[in-house]
Order: sequence, then C-alpha cells, then structure tokens
Amino acid sequence: MDQEIQALSTNKTWDIVDLPLGKSPIGCKWVYKIKFKADGSVERYKARLVAKGFTQQEGIDYHDTFSPVVKMVTVRCVVALAAQSGWCLFQMDVYNAFLQGDLFEEVYMSLPPGFGSQGENKVCRLLKSLYGLKQASRQWNQKLTNALMQSGFTQSKLDYSLFTKTNSTGDIVIILIYVDDLLITGSSDRLIQEAKDTLHHNFKMKDLGELRYFLGIEFARSKDGILMNQRRYALELVSECGLAGSKPTSTPLEQNQKLTSVEYDRQFNITEYDELEDRRIYQRLIGRLLYLAMTRPDISFAV
Repeated sequence: MDQEIQALSTNKTWDIVDLPLGKSPIGCKWVYKIKFKADGSVERYKARLVAKGFTQQEGIDYHDTFSPVVKMVTVRCVVALAAQSGWCLFQMDVYNAFLQGDLFEEVYMSLPPGFGSQGENKVCRLLKSLYGLKQASRQWNQKLTNALMQSGFTQSKLDYSLFTKTNSTGDIVIILIYVDDLLITGSSDRLIQEAKDTLHHNFKMKDLGELRYFLGIEFARSKDGILMNQRRYALELVSECGLAGSKPTSTPLEQNQKLTSVEYDRQFNITEYDELEDRRIYQRLIGRLLYLAMTRPDISFAV
C-alpha cells in the first residue's frame, strides 16, 4: 500500500486541497490482487487504490467512456502470420497504465483509507486518471494511441487496437493493445527494438521478453508453429464447477439426448422445465466456456 501511494505521489496523480462548496467527492477503496505466472505460480501480490466510479455523475465527472481493445480474431491472425513468417513475438506491460491518462474533468476524491492524516476537510483533486474512474480506460488508450501515431505508427481502421509501422525496405512492425498488455512482432529486429524504445521513452514499461502468456492464453513455439492453449484456465474452470475428479469423455455432448426448440414445446404444450435456482451461475459458465472455445473449437457447437 505504501508503494502504491508513493507511485501515485510520484506520478502527481492528485493535489491535496480543501473541498470547494457545492462539490461532492467520490469515494475510494483498496483492492488486493495476486498476479500469476503462466505455470500458475504466484508472481507477486498487488495492492491498488481504486476510485468508486459508480458514484460519478455523467456530464459532470465524466463524459465519454468507451475504450477499444484488440479483437481476438486479430490476435489469432497476427500470431498465425508470425508463425508462418518465422517472426518473434514479444510482450510488454505498462506500469500503472490508468494513472498515466490525463484527466480533463474536475473530479474530487476522498483521501485513501489509512492515509487520512491531512485533515477532515481535505480531499484529492485528481489531475490524472485513476483505476475505477469511468473514463480511466479511455484516457489511457487515447494517450497511448497519440504517442504511437506521433512516432509514425498507423492505426488500423478495422481494429483500432492494431498499429503498424513500415520502413523504406518494406519491413514491418506490429503492435496489438489490450488495455495495458502489448503484443509486438514484425519482420525486422531493428524496427521491433525501435518500437520498444519508443514505448520506454513515453511510458514506464516492463519488457516481458518472448510471448508466453497473453489474455489467459499460453503460447508455446515449436518448429511446426505456435501452439495456443488455455490449460490453466480450463483446470480452474473444471475445479470451480466441482468436476475435477470426473471421468473425461470424447464428446462434449450427451449422447442420445433430444434437444427441442421453443416452437416445438409450444406445439406439443410442453410447459414443465427444470429451472435453475440461480441462472447467473449458468450464464457465467457459458461465458467462460465461450472464452475457452477460442483455443478449443471442438467445444464450440456444444457451447
């Protein structure tokens, strides 16, 4: 927590001021998270100060909030291109990405819990975006986009999180953005290094080396290509559903089970259904299975 407060102070995220008349501060809280490595082991423990964005008022504390992220079909296409062309894939991470976005609205926030020794009437006048703010993701994305385009990158019209840059010899470097996770590849090691230098110059970055783990997907390279799998994600899903000890089957569907449509049920007056006690659990499970289907197309029809 002390490190987080120090990082916020160094970044000049706020000024401590008296609350102006007629203004209401938004709240904040601490969120704790465990970061895992690709093999499932603990990488580090994190404490993050998060603004209570749900208390913001539209038109006063924020305006636009939409921020694009890279489409999974784009990730698959770029990885396939890298595998076919023999390009190296690299990954970079941005330290405190949301804290680097510029804030244009006048937003006041209460002092962080445990650090309120400044006085009862003191609040934080936010100068930069903070995790939890409605516009935080958008402000960060705009700042990163502007930095890349000023460095000669071109933003794709089909996927706003895809950036490319070419030189006179026809070499190319590609950057994919998913919030604060960046995937970099290209035909020229020099162009790739220049792209990394540009990012390091504009932001505090962490170079994670060759691509191993991205968006919950593990990547393994061999002479035959690049293997994408979600082994840890699948094991967590099975364990969460209480099926860790179940016997595996060769098909994801029950055999000889007849599925009917709503029209069929109406035609034959079928009105009895086994309703779920909490359909949200089912909906969450379907969502997680859809994400798993990205690397396991064999379950797509069943899902």
